Amino acid sequence: MKPKLSKPEAQAKIEEFFKKDTFTPKQLKKIKRLAMKFKIKLKSYRKKFCKSCLSQLKGKARITKTHKSIICQICGYKNKFRLA
Repeated sequence: MKPKLSKPEAQAKIEEFFKKDTFTPKQLKKIKRLAMKFKIKLKSYRKKFCKSCLSQLKGKARITKTHKSIICQICGYKNKFRLA
């Protein structure tokens, strides 16, 4: 039987995961599900991966007055983030 995590332990596990430089979509899917289970918002970590294919976000970037959009190199999905 797996040991049960508490919300602070899950938060620490998520933070430690995003400290790594590289990750696979499969690993990211597990972390994202862990965050959803404990209702933890990914906030700034969301900008590190593609919303569609869950790979590391690399590609063309465009910046307007209100938004920054990055087109994923792998799947071609347009990830759009509001500038604060």
